[in-house]
Amino acid sequence: MSHSVILTAGVEVPSLPLGKIAPWAVFYGLLAILALYFVSTEQGALSMFSGTEIHEWVHDARHLLGYPCH
Repeated sequence: MSHSVILTAGVEVPSLPLGKIAPWAVFYGLLAILALYFVSTEQGALSMFSGTEIHEWVHDARHLLGYPCH
């Protein structure tokens, strides 16, 4: 059996300062909390639309995630 040696070029891993990541992490965290609110507990109390259209659009997703809505 022959042994082959794989040579790899020096790969430099870029570093990202925390100051550049933190604002985006906070933004997407708040966006996720807002989406979770609308999927989980919003029953039309803050609805911008009349009727229950939004509720019906996310109805099956609520049950799939284990949230009761009746």
